[in-house]
Amino acid sequence: MNGSKQGTLLVVEDNDDDYLFTERAFKKSRFANPLVRTRNGEEALDYLYQRGQFADAPRPAMMLLDLNMPGINGYTVLEKMKSDASLRSIPVVVLTTSDDPRDIEKCYDIGANSYVHKPVDLPGFIEAIARLKDYWFEISLLPESH
Repeated sequence: MNGSKQGTLLVVEDNDDDYLFTERAFKKSRFANPLVRTRNGEEALDYLYQRGQFADAPRPAMMLLDLNMPGINGYTVLEKMKSDASLRSIPVVVLTTSDDPRDIEKCYDIGANSYVHKPVDLPGFIEAIARLKDYWFEISLLPESH
């Protein structure tokens, strides 16, 4: 297993309940990697660019990104990441409540690596996270951290 498989998973989520569901789902699926949460797009960019409170933050192996957040939204975070040569190789999975085809298209156009609709019930959410973990951290090969 390469170093990136051991890396941090950055979760960009403004909703406390959704983050707790995410955290619980990863624990149930025996995900050993550290989870780091940022609560909005501004914090996510600070984390990625190692600014302020995140000056010593490790480069994430992957990001789970909510779209609809106050202030800097997920689209803007995704756009900034994918237009920056030092960040574009970090896989981004959009994890959101929207299943609008326009949102899906826009995210893939910007550079999302995957788009997952959040199930509304906990069992469905746990199943979706388990599958996501299996694919991204067991099956796929991730780029090495820089």
